Parts: sequence; structure tokens; C-alpha cells
Amino acid sequence: MFNIKRVLFLCTGNSCRSQMADGIINHDYAGQVEAFSAGTESGGLNQKAIEVMAELGINISTNRSDHLDKYQGQTFDYVITLCGDPHDKCPLFVGGAERIHIGFDDPPKATGTEEEVMNVYHRVRDEIREQLGAYFRQKLKV
Repeated sequence: MFNIKRVLFLCTGNSCRSQMADGIINHDYAGQVEAFSAGTESGGLNQKAIEVMAELGINISTNRSDHLDKYQGQTFDYVITLCGDPHDKCPLFVGGAERIHIGFDDPPKATGTEEEVMNVYHRVRDEIREQLGAYFRQKLKV
């Protein structure tokens, strides 16, 4: 029987990057990887993240913004921090067999016109899909 791998994505607010990663991996690797996300803070889902994910046919609107404490005591095959800015408070979580950092810019910090801001959300979403996809293809040998 195939062993489904568990991954926990961690970020500061669990509203955008970790939610996009959760949605992408649960969609693209369904049946192979089960993704969860959490943060050192939990303040709800970012509406623009919901919008750019919906464009891919991935609905994260019913996801919950969970605090890291929810997962204490659980084990994961992978724990991946996604905070891109070294000043972010990327959490340390000891429940993973493999802990790595794959950083991405924080779209809610984007400035400019609405179009420029949305371009950042699209770029980060696509980078998450590309980089995490490459990571899991290598790990799963697919």
C-alpha cells in the first residue's frame, strides 16, 4: 500500500503563501501528499490569494487559518517554511522528519496599482507551484 506523505507548510500569518502551498500540493499531489498549513499568527485567509488560486481551479476559500499550536505533537514527513523575508518570524517546528526552507516574497506587502499588486500574487503563486512541485517530484520520484 502506498504511504501518503504529510507536509506542514509554515509561515508567519498563515493567510497567503502557506495557504497557496497547501492548496497547490493537495491539488497537484492528491493521493500522494497530504498538505497542511499553519503560522505563528492566524488572521484569516487573504482574499487575493483566494482569487489567484481560483484562477487555477483550486478552491482555498474554505481553508482555515490555523495557529502552529494546532499541530504540536503531530508528525510530518516534511516541514517547509515559506517566509521569504529574513525579518519574517518563520517558525521552527520539530515534528518533521525533514525540515527545509523554501522562501517566497510576501504578496500582501506588494505596493503599486491593483494590477501591479495582483501581478505579485500571480508570480508568487506560480513560483510556489513550480518550486514545490520540483521538490515533491524529486522526493516522490515522479
